[in-house]
Amino acid sequence: MIDLSGKVALVTGAAVGIGASIAERLAESGARVVLGDIQDAGRDVADRILKAGGKATFLRHDVAVEAEWESAISTAVGTYGGLDILVNNAGIEQTVFLADVEFEDMQKLLTVNISGTVLGLKHAIRAMRPGGVAGRGGSIINLSSVAGLIGTPGLGVYSASKGGVRLLTKAAAVECGILGYKIRVNSIHPGYVETPMGSKLLNDFVGLGMFPDVETAYKQHLSSYPIGRTGVPRDIADAALFLASDLSSWITGTELVVDGGLTMS
Repeated sequence: MIDLSGKVALVTGAAVGIGASIAERLAESGARVVLGDIQDAGRDVADRILKAGGKATFLRHDVAVEAEWESAISTAVGTYGGLDILVNNAGIEQTVFLADVEFEDMQKLLTVNISGTVLGLKHAIRAMRPGGVAGRGGSIINLSSVAGLIGTPGLGVYSASKGGVRLLTKAAAVECGILGYKIRVNSIHPGYVETPMGSKLLNDFVGLGMFPDVETAYKQHLSSYPIGRTGVPRDIADAALFLASDLSSWITGTELVVDGGLTMS
């Protein structure tokens, strides 16, 4: 059992799917968790944590708005006395062929997925580094994707954003290490995970004419995973728990691929 007692975590995009599972997993292990999301369903996740005996607080948090990052950090420090873990999970997906990309849609995706991650790094580093309001170092975990490692038709813009998160993670890890901040920065790259976003992806692929129906799309995806199954949110939450804990104290700048062997086949 990994013990995060005494640690304070902030998880973005924590209302559903992977983010909700990560928040619950960290709380199960003793962390006090601030859940941020633009969806009020995050309150239900916080309530589940509280009913299970954990500590959790929900706040509305749009990762593309810098002032809301300042509020989220202040909530973590003011409510629980620090900030040790940031999980930059919030993100959106766009499934479209490149010839059909709308500039405004592209801009929105890059703002949330890239700018939101940059703002998270900025404010978490300020809080965690020596002299910051938390000031004891910590672990920052950025959610990328296998789409940030390999190319997939219809996911060009999304892949660009997640590839950006991958390299941003490495740059931040080197910077924090060289500057002596005692902050580790790593990325997680999930394959297909059974979440509302995962279901939307399959439906979008059908809408683009890549598959005749959702069942065929899922079977085709399943056949790409040597381990014999697609992912569930807990698979990603367990990876985040490891990177959040002191068991990964000599790991920074790495990409933890959690994909059932998809990118190996």
